[in-house]
Amino acid sequence: MALLQAAHLLIETLSALFGVALLLRAYINWLGLPGRNPVAQFVMALSNWLVMPLRRLLPPLGRFDSASLLGAALIALMAVILNAALLAPPAAWPWPSFPLLALTKLARWALYLAMWVTILHALLSWINPFAPAAPALSVLAKPFLAPFQKIVPPIGGVDLSPLFVVLLVNLLLIVLP
Repeated sequence: MALLQAAHLLIETLSALFGVALLLRAYINWLGLPGRNPVAQFVMALSNWLVMPLRRLLPPLGRFDSASLLGAALIALMAVILNAALLAPPAAWPWPSFPLLALTKLARWALYLAMWVTILHALLSWINPFAPAAPALSVLAKPFLAPFQKIVPPIGGVDLSPLFVVLLVNLLLIVLP
């Protein structure tokens, strides 16, 4: 039983880290963030081995990085299949539900990405706003923060919009199965 839990933890952790990196790569491309910043360089180095072969099959459509999104979807589907393999033999697998489970996993990863980009941006803006990754995190967090910044003004010079983003993401994570 403990080995199954350890295997499940490894599958979930590794697939989430790599899946989020692929989603972040697609998001970086969507925003048009330059590739010379440390965040983009790390994500590109981590995911090139999968994205580059997929890009030959599925080229980008403008700012839409279809290869990175397909890679994230494949990683999510693989995680669902590996977790199912831990629990039951293939004959007992609920095959029709696998794509929906993978999409749910992708949605959860996207929400976690939004939350952690926001948290890291907020921490760096308080601790070290001149860190090399700070400008990239600021660009990545801006689309999440902007709607709340229009509604909630800074209080005493402190931007509270990250709190609202984290709260909303956590509410969505509760609702999402």
